[in-house]
Amino acid sequence: MASSEQVELNAPHTPTEKAFEAFEVVQHKIKAEILKSRHDWDKHEPRMWSRAAGISNDDLVAFTIRHDLVECRSGPTSYGTIILGKIRLPAVRDEEGQGFIHVRIHDPPNRGTDDVVFHSLFTDEGNRDADGRPTTWRAIQTRETPLEFFNE
Repeated sequence: MASSEQVELNAPHTPTEKAFEAFEVVQHKIKAEILKSRHDWDKHEPRMWSRAAGISNDDLVAFTIRHDLVECRSGPTSYGTIILGKIRLPAVRDEEGQGFIHVRIHDPPNRGTDDVVFHSLFTDEGNRDADGRPTTWRAIQTRETPLEFFNE
């Protein structure tokens, strides 16, 4: 599995046509994984998805790739390309502004977008205390949160 030291990502940029196509292949899986993550985290740490409190599952995943994929980064690996995307969640608008998720997908070589696979969602367990335990949890990012390599 790739690490941030092994993958040199390009600079954040607006999505290209190829990125839109790749993310559209896995849009259904992204939506399913958002709901699964929300459900799982709500069992033991509901603060992870707290920005979605009061928003129905249907509304939470009411995004389209063409309209809501706002930023991408990618980097080659020996087994294809890792693509990161920042996707707006239109239903999330609070005191922090609009909400976004960070998604990682993988595009193996030589087959176009036919074999693109979902890899993961970024869920930030941050601000570790002296014992190494997180003190903040965030699945929904702000527009300003940098789109950086993650391995979830």
